[in-house]
Amino acid sequence: MAHATKKAPRLKIRRGDTVEILTGKDVGRRGKVLEVLPEDRRLIVEKINMVKRHTQPRPVKGPRGAQMTPGRVIAMEDAIRVDNVALVCPRCNEATRVGYRITDSGEKVRHCRRPGCHADIEKT
Repeated sequence: MAHATKKAPRLKIRRGDTVEILTGKDVGRRGKVLEVLPEDRRLIVEKINMVKRHTQPRPVKGPRGAQMTPGRVIAMEDAIRVDNVALVCPRCNEATRVGYRITDSGEKVRHCRRPGCHADIEKT
């Protein structure tokens, strides 16, 4: 029996959105989404969940024979689970849940779910 391949889930948060961190060491901080990994249900957020990567010296072939690139420590963003962040509404500037609605022209748009706001969240 053939196995069906799972389709990556569609996330309500997209690249370029501003999100607020709900749990972990960066709780309360905000950042811009740099990359979305829907198959893992994770996001990479600018300057959030920073980790240090240690690289070893590596030989590089050059015109003057083999040379070494120096080893170093690189600070980089690590992925964070999508359920640990909330989208920040651009109008009310609060962390919110995301809803969808169909406009009069038939277009499906995201909107803020906070009471009294319900502003559309534009595509970036």
